[in-house]
Amino acid sequence: MKRVLSGAFACVLALSATAALAQGKPPLKIGGILDMSSLYADITGPGSETAARMAVEDFGGEVLGRKVEVVVGDHLNKADLAANIARDMLDNQGVEMIFDVAASATALAAGEIAKARNKIIMFNGPGSIRLSNEACGPYTVHYVFDTFAQANVTGLAAVKSGLDTWFFLTADYAFGQDLEKDTTSVVVKTGGKVLGSVRHPLNTSDFSSFLLQAQASKAKVIGLANAGGDTINAIKQAAEFGLTKSGQKLSPLLAFVTDIDSVGLDTAQGLLLAEAFYWDLNDDTRAFTKRFMERTKRVPTSAQAGVYSSVTHYLKAVKAAGTTDSAAVMKVMKETPINDMFAKNGRIREDGRMVHDMYLFEVKKPSESKGRWDDYKLLATVPGNEAFQPLENSRCPLVKK
Repeated sequence: MKRVLSGAFACVLALSATAALAQGKPPLKIGGILDMSSLYADITGPGSETAARMAVEDFGGEVLGRKVEVVVGDHLNKADLAANIARDMLDNQGVEMIFDVAASATALAAGEIAKARNKIIMFNGPGSIRLSNEACGPYTVHYVFDTFAQANVTGLAAVKSGLDTWFFLTADYAFGQDLEKDTTSVVVKTGGKVLGSVRHPLNTSDFSSFLLQAQASKAKVIGLANAGGDTINAIKQAAEFGLTKSGQKLSPLLAFVTDIDSVGLDTAQGLLLAEAFYWDLNDDTRAFTKRFMERTKRVPTSAQAGVYSSVTHYLKAVKAAGTTDSAAVMKVMKETPINDMFAKNGRIREDGRMVHDMYLFEVKKPSESKGRWDDYKLLATVPGNEAFQPLENSRCPLVKK
């Protein structure tokens, strides 16, 4: 009798434990590896964390009966630290998907960690074309922009308008090098010439010697193959040197609305730039921006808007797949078009590139602006299949030739 009772008691305990486990499922964690304090903090940073949290809240806060949690780490723009954060998130914190990663060198490092663990990683802030070429993986998504599209949209427009001789100021790491290389290819293919280039260290405060070399080249265009604080400093110091007054034109090959805000329209007016998103494009972008600004007091960058879109797309795919298994979720993500305030009929290709429209803007004159953040005039909408690298040219090993 004692044995029967103890057996029944054990069954009740086991059932109770299972029920408790079902009710208290572990949270689904997604991890942002961000630049929270260095030269890309305005572009991604706290704004990317806010965008991810908004996406989770708008989705309902849970999926498959699991509460969704956002965890973040600050990589301080160091590749080794980004790799360590990725390793800790995936191995110790139970993170299922990593988003943003904020810069190319840090993204390439974190991407390798995620690839080794068969985990999904979605890049929003980094630009290097390598992320969907040599460094691609079955669970890697390059979501917002890349060096090919930036070069293609800006370089093509500039050369066609007669700005056909170039000199590059290039940030000396993967992103800057790829941006210079991709823009050079567009310029030369379109009939222009590159007269020279100079590499500068990341996070440079003094551009004087580099700008003097650019000025001496007599190139019609000085292409800024850098981003964030480097782009802002280069534009401000170029104005102080009188480069634009002497007839040379600056072309920031990757600039964000926050950069233009920092520089000011007096200095930035007339700049040509490519973006994946602008807050004032349509009713959907304006509605999202209004909600985002209530929390951050500033408009979203394309990278931050891309975080909201990519996190939402991931959560929808988890729900549809009924699992967090990377292969099952990625299959749904690639099969499902993306239609939201960030992209219309966006799609993730087999190389992980999310293809969507890109936009060519000209920075407004102060007299044309209605107020802060009203910075851009739309010159052209470039369809995704024209903006991004054609799939047949991809160097991603996953692409069937």
